[in-house]
Amino acid sequence: MPIDLSLTPHDEPARLQPTLRDIFYDLFERQFEGAIMINADGRVVWINDRYARLLGLHSPLDAIGLPVEALIPHSRLREVLQTGESILLDFMTYRHQVFVVTRFPIKDQDDRIIGAVGILLYERWEPLKPLMAKFKLLQAELEQARRQLGQSRKTRYSFDDIVGGSPACEDMKRIAQRAAALDTTVLLLGETGTGKELLAQAIHAASPRADLPFVGLNIAAIPETLLEVELFGAAGGAYTGAERKGRDGKFKIADGGTLFLDEIGDLSPGLQAKLLRVLQEQEIEPLGSNQLVRIDVRVIAATSHDLDCLVAEGKFRADLYYRLNVLPIRLPPLRERIGDLPSLCSTILGQIAERTGLPRRGVADAALARLARQVWPGNVRQLRNVLEQASLLSDSLVIDAPDLDRLLPDTAIGSTPVKPLAEVVAEAERQAIRNALAAVGGNKTEAAKLLGISRATFYEKWAALGLG
Repeated sequence: MPIDLSLTPHDEPARLQPTLRDIFYDLFERQFEGAIMINADGRVVWINDRYARLLGLHSPLDAIGLPVEALIPHSRLREVLQTGESILLDFMTYRHQVFVVTRFPIKDQDDRIIGAVGILLYERWEPLKPLMAKFKLLQAELEQARRQLGQSRKTRYSFDDIVGGSPACEDMKRIAQRAAALDTTVLLLGETGTGKELLAQAIHAASPRADLPFVGLNIAAIPETLLEVELFGAAGGAYTGAERKGRDGKFKIADGGTLFLDEIGDLSPGLQAKLLRVLQEQEIEPLGSNQLVRIDVRVIAATSHDLDCLVAEGKFRADLYYRLNVLPIRLPPLRERIGDLPSLCSTILGQIAERTGLPRRGVADAALARLARQVWPGNVRQLRNVLEQASLLSDSLVIDAPDLDRLLPDTAIGSTPVKPLAEVVAEAERQAIRNALAAVGGNKTEAAKLLGISRATFYEKWAALGLG
């Protein structure tokens, strides 16, 4: 027999024979500390006398037709309506009292959700002691599992692994150590091969989150179609081939710890908007799920792109840039810290010897001089590659200049340097704007017309390129 959830008082005249509805309500009235029923609109259609008294009502009839939140401000019954999932065991606080509650949906014969029921199982804690003991045991096991996950994703590097004492390197480490103490978003800016992930791990290892997971993700290495799931996860069956139990994304895996997002400048506009919301609200919505999941994650982002230029070109959201750029740290390229070459070479050659089992090599002064003349577009990563090749190809225990000649390009500091394309474009735009202004006597509106761009675009580029 279908259950009637219309908004009618439940003290209608008694019938000669009790209906199923009468028996149902009587059972709830006598057996539970409190019970409440809502319809598909979230409005109360029935409440038992005990619950009404607990809520301070003169009569259960005073609740009929009210939104459930008007009686119970933090009720999760509407969540049951939206998801269709029961919440079998939960704790509810009301007026400094804690109750054990259960909630479940009501469905009609066509399996449509037509309402939901909330029940106060216990007002006293004594019957729950065995259950609470099991709960505490499960909680302890969960905490242990989280610690083990944190250990399995523990960082390999600390500030002690950052080699170099040049002024540029020392300035970078000083700001990074400050970032470790401040639980805020960090943006690492540097060319490829400057060691952005190493610095991110060092920041995490020196932070209060050090015992919790460090999770890294290279945005540029993940296909666009898979990136949303990698970041935010997916509900079971959310797409063809999805796991039945669903999949946790990197934000969920990093919960409590740090998420390192490398090459953030390659993020698509659609995912930029979703990432911005996650950073603002600290909650994620897995693909194919209607439920929001609270998280506590510290984000360290990194890029080799000029984000200022990307913002000016409309390729990167300005609001996301400001959200990420709370504490920027610039990693100096190798050509700006040539004084660190001896210590870098010594450390890298020691690591190569330990990994390969080859004898540890040294570096002759002539070889260091040869290395110092290079531009190093690949920075420390390129230096490591050159030293490893020299170690494998040379029989000598000391790497000398001739060992490097066949491995190094002819480009050297003093010749035309290789610059990132974004820097070349930005400099060309600066010069074009200066030339246009000079041609029209400094009139910005006329300069914009001369350049074939709108006045608004002119002012955006004027600010982004630092011409003010």
